[in-house]
Amino acid sequence: MIDALARGWLVAWLVWSAVPVGSLVLMLIHRVTGGRWGEALAPALRPAAALVPLATLAFLGVALTLPALYPWAADARAVKPDVAALYLDPALFDLRAGLALGGWSVLALLCLAGRCGPLTAALGLCFYGLTISLVAVDWILSVEPHFTSSAFAAGIALHQILAALAWAAVASPPGLDEARAADLAGLILATLLGVLYIGLMSYIVAWYGDLPAKADWYLKRGTEAWVAVLGTAVAVGGILPFAALLFAKLRRSAAALRVVGLLVLVGIALHLAWYVLPAYGADAGPAALSALPGLALLALPSRPVGRRLARIRRAGRPRHV
Repeated sequence: MIDALARGWLVAWLVWSAVPVGSLVLMLIHRVTGGRWGEALAPALRPAAALVPLATLAFLGVALTLPALYPWAADARAVKPDVAALYLDPALFDLRAGLALGGWSVLALLCLAGRCGPLTAALGLCFYGLTISLVAVDWILSVEPHFTSSAFAAGIALHQILAALAWAAVASPPGLDEARAADLAGLILATLLGVLYIGLMSYIVAWYGDLPAKADWYLKRGTEAWVAVLGTAVAVGGILPFAALLFAKLRRSAAALRVVGLLVLVGIALHLAWYVLPAYGADAGPAALSALPGLALLALPSRPVGRRLARIRRAGRPRHV
């Protein structure tokens, strides 16, 4: 029971934290590039990015239950005595997670305080690129330490950015007129294509490379139940939003984007669950059920974000990133 709760919390945390971290990344990008899209999305991105320190605190639920989540933490013999054994060490795992989440929290606070200029934002994006390449492997891939993928971290980064864009679409800030809605739709469409492309290419390279460890990872996720989960994730979170955004009228509609954003968020949640849960074999079902109350618990401190957005909508005043 405790193992199932811990595994459910891991999935819930990965899904929930994607929006705050992705919102921070978008704010950093806007500090460097500028553009009307960032000004329009600021009322949604700023309060979401403010939750990054809370995501750091919530990670304690993962750090304190490592043996239930990762085979290498329960038994060092789960990995070969080589570089992987040196890298997959509980103390180093916690150190990397603390460095990444602590650094992201500092960047979020700097952005919210208005003290993040273009140079700081550029350095912050470099820091994010370095740390996500480490912790994406730690948090997700190391549930099966024999599988590696050089493109995996980039895919997770795109998942986080896409989650933040989808959240902004659902939040529908008051500055989202037709022109800015079209900007948001274009960003969602481009990021969605990136997620689908990396996922597909990773599968093709791994499968046709005829490497047993990589093939086994996909075979474990190729049972009827997990194919259904992946198919639902791709259809609901990928194909339907992509098809909808091909129509110019829907791209300019804030109401249509709210539906698109909700579909994308559901697809991301299912896709992240598909990454993690099959590693637990027969225990995946209880872990999946445990993820639902975990998401509900993490959503509780997010309620002030919704209340703030409601006040901004009523006031009708767009804010600057």
